[in-house]
Amino acid sequence: MMYFAHEMSRAALMPLRMMTDTQSKLLRHPLSPLSRLPGARSIASAYGVFGDLTRRYPKPAFNLHSTVCDGEEVDVSEVIVQRKPFAQLKHFQRSVSRSNDPKLLIVAPLSGHFASLLRGTVKEMLPDHDVYITDWRDACRVPLSAGDFGLDDYIDYVIDFIEQLGPDTHVLAVCQPVVPVLAATALMAEDKNPATPRSLALMSGPIDGRIDPTAPCELATKHNLAWFRRNLVHPVPAPYPGAMRKVYPGFLQLSGFVSMNFDRHVDAYRGLFKSMRDREVDKIRRHREFYDEYLAVMDLPATFYLDTIKRVFQEFHLARGCFTHRGRKVNPAAIEKTALMTIEGEKDDISSPGQTRAAHDLCVSIPDARRLHHLQEGVGHYGVFNGSQWRESIAPRLKTFIGQA
Repeated sequence: MMYFAHEMSRAALMPLRMMTDTQSKLLRHPLSPLSRLPGARSIASAYGVFGDLTRRYPKPAFNLHSTVCDGEEVDVSEVIVQRKPFAQLKHFQRSVSRSNDPKLLIVAPLSGHFASLLRGTVKEMLPDHDVYITDWRDACRVPLSAGDFGLDDYIDYVIDFIEQLGPDTHVLAVCQPVVPVLAATALMAEDKNPATPRSLALMSGPIDGRIDPTAPCELATKHNLAWFRRNLVHPVPAPYPGAMRKVYPGFLQLSGFVSMNFDRHVDAYRGLFKSMRDREVDKIRRHREFYDEYLAVMDLPATFYLDTIKRVFQEFHLARGCFTHRGRKVNPAAIEKTALMTIEGEKDDISSPGQTRAAHDLCVSIPDARRLHHLQEGVGHYGVFNGSQWRESIAPRLKTFIGQA
């Protein structure tokens, strides 16, 4: 009933949003007599903030229409290479043919936000790499007829996508997918699959969540799986295409994200109010660029969510050496030829330093010369794959690692 109640509250707020939007325009328009009333701009700004806080945020676009190759600007188009019920493999195809550029598959997290959250990651890698990304679908839009989707299915998708790209593919897993991507690589290596990744970069994810547990890790161990199923899993209401599919709703995940840094978000919206009142266009634009992405969330398939909670965050299967895929034990020691890089942020409050580096302890057959660990000082979770530290410090090391693999 929670999902249904959430949709009803959205619908109930719509007339109020329309009314405040109209009043805001009347209070701002220079030809309106209301704009000359004392406090008109402050009231209009308050209405504007209300509108931003209550509107529905759709799936953001990547908006990466060009890049620079060898000092020349070239066009970029998005091409769907492979479609599956719960994801599609997207190619950022450049208008120039550069056969020597490494193929890079970026595995985006299926953890609440859309793949476009990695826009900055893609943008920085595009000039020198042939970039692909896993574009996960919002579970509320996947009909029940498409079947279920769990952690094993996620691994199957990763293997299929890597095989689609073929040999000599480099893989970058950001946050949540580090566990299934490492498992997929281990299975491919053990099977002598010719498409086994040439290199694997794992970024800020819970290979071993027992190391310096963060708030999300502690929440997972504080409650049993039945609690998560009872409180956080809800059926999708009509008229969504995925009506009656059980999901972990995106709005619940978003509430968790916001609560972790509640004061910062309150300050951000106070700042938005002042910027609207004072007509600071650039500040308004920067605020909305961030929150249009941050507040756009998707539902997760319930089976996948509960599998991840149990196997990754409660029982630590991969770190303990008992992770299985469809009944088959996953052996990271089977990885011998794939180069391994782990990347962490010093101030990461979602996957603390050490959790991702633990992959090196599992992949014992990779030669030391083909390993690399990078800890970026002074950055939190999102700063690892977006922002100035990513562009200036992390990405150059990742590019060098891929080039030498």
